[in-house]
Amino acid sequence: MSVLSPFVFWAQNETNIFLKVDLKDVKQPNINLETRKLQFQSQGVGARGLNDYAFEIDFHSDVDVKKSVHKITDNRVDFNITKNEKGWWPRLLTQTQKPFWLKIDHDRFQSEDMDDDVADVMQDYPNLYEKLQKEEFGYRKEDFKKVYLSLYNLFMYVGFMYVVCVLCVRYLRDGSDSFPGTYAAVGPAMCFLHLIQALEILHPLFGYVKGGMLMPSIQIGGRLFVLVMMLEFEPRLQVMPVVFYLFMTWSAVEIIRYPYYMSQLFKKENGLLTWLRYTAWIFCYPIGFVCEGVIIFRNMIFMEQDNSWALTLQTPIELTLRFSAVLRIYLLIGIIPTMYLMMSHMYRARKQKIGPISVRRPKARVFKKEK
Repeated sequence: MSVLSPFVFWAQNETNIFLKVDLKDVKQPNINLETRKLQFQSQGVGARGLNDYAFEIDFHSDVDVKKSVHKITDNRVDFNITKNEKGWWPRLLTQTQKPFWLKIDHDRFQSEDMDDDVADVMQDYPNLYEKLQKEEFGYRKEDFKKVYLSLYNLFMYVGFMYVVCVLCVRYLRDGSDSFPGTYAAVGPAMCFLHLIQALEILHPLFGYVKGGMLMPSIQIGGRLFVLVMMLEFEPRLQVMPVVFYLFMTWSAVEIIRYPYYMSQLFKKENGLLTWLRYTAWIFCYPIGFVCEGVIIFRNMIFMEQDNSWALTLQTPIELTLRFSAVLRIYLLIGIIPTMYLMMSHMYRARKQKIGPISVRRPKARVFKKEK
């Protein structure tokens, strides 16, 4: 039967090694500390319940046995082991392979690059924290937020790139004759991607990204309105060329945006990608708003011709509520403020990231008078 080992957490400073044995109700342990070795054996309550536990540590360097002390409490056994020579150890053991029961005490760990009063290794020394994680687990652990956002951005990039590739192949093969079949080819994919994209409205709420919920709500809500309320229920709109230009414009924005987000997640700056992220909207946003306006306007005409999306109320005064009237009001007083809000938001972001949009002015010519 193999001997059970308790979890042992270790840390260090320049003069001491700290060990914390995760074993409860330890009584009369057998502890043998030598210059290069520590042997421990005792009965207690550990990860496997009440059992006999033991471990042995071969130190990387010599320790001072006389100055080293230990303390037994109800919850653990603490060792304060003094190094024989002042200095930082690259590891605790002589061998590079670390047993599974030996862990790093991140709360107390220090290195020669750290101040004595440091309290949080993960926040104040991220590079050291990653190094310790690799030493302990063999890989760098990522938090759920980073993994989720990485997979989400990758999935959305692949989805919109698929739309762009399909539209480009169809156009190269059939030219403008491919326009009527645009919605049939990629319409379901666009609806699916934008339904998934609605998660971006919740990301600020959960603290996954910085910023507020207003801008994502306006952009994604407007796109879903055009896709579901306008295009999905009106087959006559689906075959119009404006759908091709709208889908291509939306996708062009996204195949730049999501790779940029991924680069920021991994802190890999790319000058060209950053410039495209904060410049492409100058051309794409106006084209997208114009296409959306055309689709809403044409759908409004179809509704009025068919007398559809109308509700007649049986009252002393006959009253008919028409959805086309709502669309007319939006086109008259809503679309311009919405476009201004979105573009001003992107302009502020661009100004903060890469500076304002520069406009070159011709230099004034100075003509000298002839004598």
